[in-house]
Amino acid sequence: MTGAWKIYFLAIVSFLVGTSEYIISGVLDKIAESFGITITAAGQLITVFSLVYAIVTPILMAFTATVERRRLLVYSLGIFVFANILSFALPGYIPFVIARVVMAMGAGMVVVTALGIAAQIAPPGKQASSIATVVMGFTASLIIGVPLGRVVAAVIGWKSVFGFIAILGVVSMVVLNKAIPRIKGDAPVPLLQQFALIKKPKVALGLAITFFWLGGYSVAYTYLSPYLLHVSGLNESLISAALFAFGIASLVGSKFGGFSTDRWGVPLTLTGGMILHILALIVLTFTHTAASVILVFLILVIWSLSAWSSGPTQQYNLVQLEPNSSGVMLGLNQSMMQLSMAAGAGIGGIAVEQWSLSSITWIGAAGVAIAMVVSFALFRLGKRKRTARAVIET
Repeated sequence: MTGAWKIYFLAIVSFLVGTSEYIISGVLDKIAESFGITITAAGQLITVFSLVYAIVTPILMAFTATVERRRLLVYSLGIFVFANILSFALPGYIPFVIARVVMAMGAGMVVVTALGIAAQIAPPGKQASSIATVVMGFTASLIIGVPLGRVVAAVIGWKSVFGFIAILGVVSMVVLNKAIPRIKGDAPVPLLQQFALIKKPKVALGLAITFFWLGGYSVAYTYLSPYLLHVSGLNESLISAALFAFGIASLVGSKFGGFSTDRWGVPLTLTGGMILHILALIVLTFTHTAASVILVFLILVIWSLSAWSSGPTQQYNLVQLEPNSSGVMLGLNQSMMQLSMAAGAGIGGIAVEQWSLSSITWIGAAGVAIAMVVSFALFRLGKRKRTARAVIET
């Protein structure tokens, strides 16, 4: 197996992990019906997963920093597979919650370790693109995994999705154990040293952008399937197509975000994407199949394009804030992303319970609007520091 194929196989593993995380949004209504619970309670499965991923992953990675990387990846994938087996086999809501907790623990270590291995085994000068390839596995899970999971769930039941992921995970463990070379662990970075960066105003503002931008997105995306069914008025046969279109748009949005950042810079790309993000969520509120199915799909595509265009831009933005601590910054951003997903799912659940399903787009838009205000504050802070530095130098 060549080096390039090893990178792509790591991307496939990332795809499996991403599918296991995002599939809940795609089959939320079916989970609620199966367990006899409310959609709000089903939505908290995303909150639980994201919280565990965000809080536990940095701790586990700190404890396992010196472990040989191939072994850590295979063992972590083993935990992930075991959790998927539990998800498939155990009956009832509470056992499924426990399985999600175990799954998040394994998933976090799998992703972080896979990204590190990708950088290690990449050809010279290809480290960044290799990492991007692995990250694309997550994006592909939105494009292929979620809509395909919805189709499988409709035919043979939603739990079967986790059974298939477990089988593919076992195959991946075997391949990785054969294909990936032995790689030494890293020198451990104390957790307190990692989190000390948060005390810096520019870093705190940068991470706050991630929290409110992705939190606003998560409020609406978590309940997207029931929203499309009951508010937008799509029928079951169109839901998978809508999720597929949404996923394709996320891939295009990510690519465009990277291109736009290189061409026009972070401020224009980030704020422009968030303005379009807000508008798309607001317009979606007034769009339903009585007007046009095509219009519903169009707004979904615009929403996904604008939302995901902010992803690579924000990661680049954070790295530029602390270039000498890029790895730690990206790790903190991963945790913040999961925390924001958890918060978004939780707030969305409260909104659905207390107000209505249609309220989630408004609340999501408000979250993104806060992110935009924070981004203006960060850009102003950066401009002020550059001006002060120029005065000192002259």
